[in-house]
Amino acid sequence: MTKIAFSKNGSSPFQQLLGHNDSILKNWTSLEECFYQSHTFTAELKEEVRRTLAFNNGCQYCMARGKPSEKIADLKISMAVEIADKISKRQPIDKFDKLKKEFKEEEIAELLAFICFTTASQTFGAILELQPSCSII
Repeated sequence: MTKIAFSKNGSSPFQQLLGHNDSILKNWTSLEECFYQSHTFTAELKEEVRRTLAFNNGCQYCMARGKPSEKIADLKISMAVEIADKISKRQPIDKFDKLKKEFKEEEIAELLAFICFTTASQTFGAILELQPSCSII
C-alpha cells in the first residue's frame, strides 16, 4: 500500500501518484518520453542503467522489471552502468577522463541527466512505497 492514494490521472501506478498535480504529471511524463525516444543511446544501455539504479535506489516497483545484468560485454553500456552505480551510491566519478574518451560531451550530458531523472523517479516511488502488482525479478 502506498503512503498516499492513487489519483485518477495517469496510465500507470507511478503516474497515478504523480497525477495529483496534472501539470507535474504532464511535464514529468514528457521528459521521460524525451529520454526514451532519444536515439543517443540504445534501449539496452538505458535499461541496464535503469535496472542498476532501481536496486541502488530501493524502488520495489522499478526492481520488479528485472535485475541488472551480471556481465556486460559492451564497453559503453558497462561504463554507463558503472557511472550510474557510483552516482547512486554517492561515490566520486574517478574515471571521468576514461568516460570522455568513450562518450562525446553531449552524450555525457544526456547520460548524467538520464541518471538524475531516473534516480528522482525511483526515489519518488521508494518514498511513497510504490509496490509492483507482480514480480518478474
